Amino acid sequence: MLEGIVRESTVKQATKQLKRDGYLIANIYGAGVENINAAFKKNEFIRYVKNKDGLKFDVKVAGKKFPVVIEAYQKHPVTSDLIHVDLRALSEDKESRFFIPVKPVGRPKGLKNQGVLLTNVRRVKVKCKPSDLPETFEINVEELDVGDNILVRDIQTPKNVKMVSEGRIAVFSVIKAK
Repeated sequence: MLEGIVRESTVKQATKQLKRDGYLIANIYGAGVENINAAFKKNEFIRYVKNKDGLKFDVKVAGKKFPVVIEAYQKHPVTSDLIHVDLRALSEDKESRFFIPVKPVGRPKGLKNQGVLLTNVRRVKVKCKPSDLPETFEINVEELDVGDNILVRDIQTPKNVKMVSEGRIAVFSVIKAK
């Protein structure tokens, strides 16, 4: 489990000092949870997130355990270092909106006809309880030829998961290479 500290002060000077000491600034918020200004060791956070096995994971701050998902993060525009992360605390009995990654499976037949597979959307928005949360949507793209696409409405969702993204949005497309 990832452990963090509570930031005593949110002023700029204190935040800069934490960053110099190797901490990643984070906010934890959610329904029924008071906002928590936290900080995690940057290297530990990155290593933990890369090796986690799902979208949701547990963090421990000030002796309390929170199941969370990464809602947003900010990177430095030049160095691409992680600067800030927003974590949303989950409530097991409430439905929430989540962004689920989509992953192509297979090799489209349109690639043999000088086509290129485009990923138009990397994540789709769904609404469900955290216990029903799918990790990814794996989409078979083998039947796509040049000019074909897969829309959001073509994605099969598990029971108790509602698609929130517009159904007319293309997820994967095969276009003619120039």
